Order: sequence, then structure tokens, then C-alpha cells
Amino acid sequence: MSGALVLIVEDEPAQRAMLSYNIEAAGFRTVTASGGEAALLAVEEQVPDVILLDWMLPQVSGIEVCRQLKARAATRAIPVIMVSARSEEADRIRGLDTGADDYIVKPYSVDELIARLRANLRRARPSSVGEVLEHGDLRLDTAAHTAERAGQSLHLGPTEYRLLVAFLERPGRVWSRDALLDRVWGRDAEVDLRTVDVHVGRLRKALGGGRGPIRTVRGEGYALD
Repeated sequence: MSGALVLIVEDEPAQRAMLSYNIEAAGFRTVTASGGEAALLAVEEQVPDVILLDWMLPQVSGIEVCRQLKARAATRAIPVIMVSARSEEADRIRGLDTGADDYIVKPYSVDELIARLRANLRRARPSSVGEVLEHGDLRLDTAAHTAERAGQSLHLGPTEYRLLVAFLERPGRVWSRDALLDRVWGRDAEVDLRTVDVHVGRLRKALGGGRGPIRTVRGEGYALD
């Protein structure tokens, strides 16, 4: 779980700085946005593992940001924790109905916030806590660093292994090449987008070639069916 990227969306500079400091102290990486529009741009530039989203934001509200993210195939699986001073049941229901995965009321303790971040990340990225990922006839043990298909061991290079982890964490999600580049190579890697295609091809070959489980989505990217 260490090193997971948290997008903090908060318009108060002091609060934003405090959150960033405490979340990084807990072992996460952070990126921040001061408003709704900036948050949507930040997600396009670098896909976070979890989003901490304030309800009351200038221009585009947190509710609208959440609605837009959950409406997009490429971002709907990202856990969103809505943060608000609104404590009424109707407000919580509205936030969750919009697509938020969790709802935390201000004021809250740092310990509670970190616990909720970890809980949401465990649900979204089970590989971060050394769990077994299974889908169809695929099985990947992140603790033992082994992968199988139909009971047969798969011989994967490091990059193909990380690709398979990403696909197995979120079956059905359409991964753009940019998103895979961020997730597998890291945003700072000097890798051409065509390299993504090459390694997806190698992964497909390792999975047996032919009509394997990894589907090309024209104009979008790849998905694990």
C-alpha cells in the first residue's frame, strides 16, 4: 500500500497542506488540486489510486466532480472519499448516490482519515496488501509473485507481470495507454506509448495468444474481459 497516489481536492490552502503532510507521513504519495476543474485535469494527467474530494469547491462542486469521474469508464473504478461538513443523513445519501465510495464528516481525526484511505485502497487494489487476484481461469498471487492460467504457471517478465496485476485489479476497466503508462511504468518514465502496445502483445502471447482475455478497445485502450 505504501506509495499509493492520493489526489487531495481541497480549496483551503492551509487544509490542503495539512492533509498532504499527514497523508505522506502515513506512506502515501500525494498530488493536490484546489478546485473541481483542476481535479478533473489532474486525473487526466496522472491517474490516482484514491481521491479525497471536498464537497464545497469553487466553480465545479465535489458532487459534480464525482459524478463526472464515475460516468467515465477510465476513472469510475477510482475510489472517491467525499469530505464534507454536511452531516445530515440526506447529504450522506446524496454523496453516496452520486458515486462516492465513502463519506467522511468534518471535523475528523487524521487517524480515521488514514484508516479510510487504506480501507478503500484495499478494496480497489488488493495487490497492495499481498492478496490473491483471480478472474476467470487467471490466478495471480502478489505475495508469492506467481501467476497461473488454468492451473499452468505463466512465465512473465517484470513489466508483463505488472500489467497483469493492473488488469486483474480492475477486470472490465478500459485502460488507456496513458493510464497503463502511469500505473505500470510510472509518470516520470521516458517510455513511448507504443511500448505499451508491445508489452501488452507480449502478455497476450504469454497468456496463450489467439483470442485471449485481453481485449483491444478501439480508440480507447485495453480491457480484461
